[in-house]
Amino acid sequence: MSNRRLVIAGTGSGVGKTTFTIGIMAALQQKGYTVQGFKCGPDYIDPTYHTAVTGRVSRNLDSWMFTHETVREITARAAIGADISIIEGVMGFFDGKSPLENTGSTAEISMITESPVILIVNCASMARSAAAIVKGFQTLASGPNIVGVIANRVGSKGHFEIVKAAIEQECHVPVIGFLKAEQGIDIPSRHLGLIPAIERRELDPFFAQLGRFISETVDIDRLYELAETPEIIMADSGLFGQQHEKSTAIAVARDAAFNFYYQENLELLEAYGAKLNYFSPLNNEEIPAGSDGLYIGGGFPEEFASVLARNEKAKNSIRAAVSGGMPTLAECGGFMYLTELIIDTNGEEYPMAGLIPGHVKMQKKLAALGYREIIGRKDNFLIGEGMQAKGHEFHYSTFESPEELPYAYETKGRAGFKEEGYLTESLTAGYTHFHFASNPQLAKRWIETCIGYRQKLVTRGER
Repeated sequence: MSNRRLVIAGTGSGVGKTTFTIGIMAALQQKGYTVQGFKCGPDYIDPTYHTAVTGRVSRNLDSWMFTHETVREITARAAIGADISIIEGVMGFFDGKSPLENTGSTAEISMITESPVILIVNCASMARSAAAIVKGFQTLASGPNIVGVIANRVGSKGHFEIVKAAIEQECHVPVIGFLKAEQGIDIPSRHLGLIPAIERRELDPFFAQLGRFISETVDIDRLYELAETPEIIMADSGLFGQQHEKSTAIAVARDAAFNFYYQENLELLEAYGAKLNYFSPLNNEEIPAGSDGLYIGGGFPEEFASVLARNEKAKNSIRAAVSGGMPTLAECGGFMYLTELIIDTNGEEYPMAGLIPGHVKMQKKLAALGYREIIGRKDNFLIGEGMQAKGHEFHYSTFESPEELPYAYETKGRAGFKEEGYLTESLTAGYTHFHFASNPQLAKRWIETCIGYRQKLVTRGER
């Protein structure tokens, strides 16, 4: 297991964390190192970049959604076989669930995982003042270990030398590199067409070029040295400690339209005994034969609405499965796909699976964003009455129905409580993305329900 980890943190959003993270990963790869990526917080997009660059599935680390021990376990397990782990921060270094504490912040993740920190600072139009910024981040909390700084948006090599001298004198940490302001690098779209472009390997030349670019002005060898830290020792039994024999099969929709899945969700299903069968509604594929459950995750179905609307074979397969009682979880994009219509921002209507009475309407402004505490309800096969889990909500659409529908669960966010989603005996659907690491019993209950469904089919002679 690797004893090298490094958090790439920023003084705020938009300071260049993703650019430097991807570039550093690529530069390390070019030096022959095996790199494992992580992302602080619930985001799906940045881990997609990490995975494309490193060839290893990037993981989310979130100290609000799951326990500190789970954060450590995920970090340690994923790092097996890697030379170094690179953990991309979220927002500003100390920004998290609350302005009054570190919970959910990059700073807390760095402390839980005992990871050294490289702080990215926007040094445009400042000299000695850059040292004051770094000093403030060093002194706000005693736990984080800021071991180095990278200066972004400097005016020239001479400007960098001034900033470097000030920070190293006052803060006693090395400034290991920079990018100049006019070297602004445009990260490819974080939304439209990202997944197809990555699948076609269209972004590989960009990643390689970025790695070489970063290597010119960032001391990658010094960065690798600064990443040395104690190994994380895993407990004998954790979330994934006990592997059950494969006793059921769950079909997972996975393509450019549906690709937002927390890797631990999939691995927990496997740990509890599920064989995962992947298929593509976008390619008009039917649910794989022998499946006992169905998982349709989030993504961008609105960007492929015309194709999904035409793919009747896929829709008919899903209609038959869900109507026949197959235990199904549909999250966000999956929820949208199961409604009657997706209406885009131009008013164009695209018929979807029609399993949920109502339609979703796209809008240009954000409809919902934030962490969610999820409270179960009676008759929900996934999260029953008295159960709780945690997750995240992020979407640009609203759901409208002409009738009052049975809600799937209750959520609590900053705006308070709300009833959310749609529920039948075998379908749990809504905008919220669950993270099973917040309550592994969800995976266990789903598996048990799938086994029961299979037994019913066998009894009826349908399997």
